[in-house]
Amino acid sequence: MLTCQSHQFQLPSTITYLNCAAQSPLPLNVEAAGIKGVQRKSLPHTIGQSDYFDPVVELKKRFAQLLHLTDFQRVAIIPAVSYGMANVVQNIKIVPGKSEIILLEDQFPSNYYPWKVWADQHQITLKIIKAPKAAPDRAKVWNERILAAITPATLAVSLPQIHWTDGTLFDLEKIRTKTKALAALLIIDGSQSVGAMPMHLDQLQPDAVICAGYKWLMGPYGFGLAYYGPYFDNGQPIEQSWINRKDSDNFARLVNYQGEFKEKANRYSMGEHSNFIAIPMLLQAIENLLAWEVEQIQRYCENLIAKPVEELQTMGCLIEDPAYRSAHLFGIRLPKQVAMEAVMTQFQQQQIFVSRRGNTIRVSQHLYNQAEDFEQLIGAIKMAWKGKFI
Repeated sequence: MLTCQSHQFQLPSTITYLNCAAQSPLPLNVEAAGIKGVQRKSLPHTIGQSDYFDPVVELKKRFAQLLHLTDFQRVAIIPAVSYGMANVVQNIKIVPGKSEIILLEDQFPSNYYPWKVWADQHQITLKIIKAPKAAPDRAKVWNERILAAITPATLAVSLPQIHWTDGTLFDLEKIRTKTKALAALLIIDGSQSVGAMPMHLDQLQPDAVICAGYKWLMGPYGFGLAYYGPYFDNGQPIEQSWINRKDSDNFARLVNYQGEFKEKANRYSMGEHSNFIAIPMLLQAIENLLAWEVEQIQRYCENLIAKPVEELQTMGCLIEDPAYRSAHLFGIRLPKQVAMEAVMTQFQQQQIFVSRRGNTIRVSQHLYNQAEDFEQLIGAIKMAWKGKFI
């Protein structure tokens, strides 16, 4: 059973950091891997030809292991979710009778803009599934709406495993079952869940999973990973990089231009993806996650927030039922008599780091957090409530 891992991070004891969904702190060994990479770049004569390829393969293997994926060749290295999604939409094939793309209300922009541009170009309808109003069964009803919206006219469903603003959990297995039955694609933005929640790709078999590296993968900014299924095997990447071509590991023959890509998802990796600083960092970060075990991370967070969530609900805050939200990220909707601005002011004064997303306080915790952090959080909300609960 996992215990608090705050000793593996350098977060100051004077702050309360509950904002991993915005930026994770780097574990100390990930920071060390980055420093070592910077130092190595100062000695370029120590970088050999195999260093462009071997660490990349190792990173893909570890990411595949994290996602319970057998075939690491289906992993690509990307700089951002928008890049990974751009590769998706560029390779969507128009199918007669399929005229709709399903997205969610208030979906993260990187999983909206690429679809919006593509849909406008191809006269495809974006079908936005709205969230119900705040209520105890909000997430249950939202999932039902998504399933009902998938019809024979659906070309693709593109959504996260959990909503980025409040941790609302979407039933990917049921959604995948229906998309398969109706020959629709399933594209997943895993940025707010992969690394903190289990995902079994061999079992789920989505068509693509796009994931930023600087959140729950706990790696560097500007670096991420993506999975592309068989649908994309013969697609055209948005970038024509030499290193994604067949036989690119033979530097002496690079001028013998090669029209054939490496197999499967390799064609979708960004140029210069052999980054000698970022690759070791993200590799070490995923090694940490594998050692901690994603299921155990989720369980640690679940145990950590159980009592605080109960207290917040007693105070009148609306928080989604545990069956329909994640444990590492959840949203607090305040009672009407409590001013959001007053609460956020208290957080700022007490150096409590969370995110405000619309009318929701997004709280996102990890292994470096402990019970005292939530005592601070609840205490600040009570102070903003002008002493009503003090």
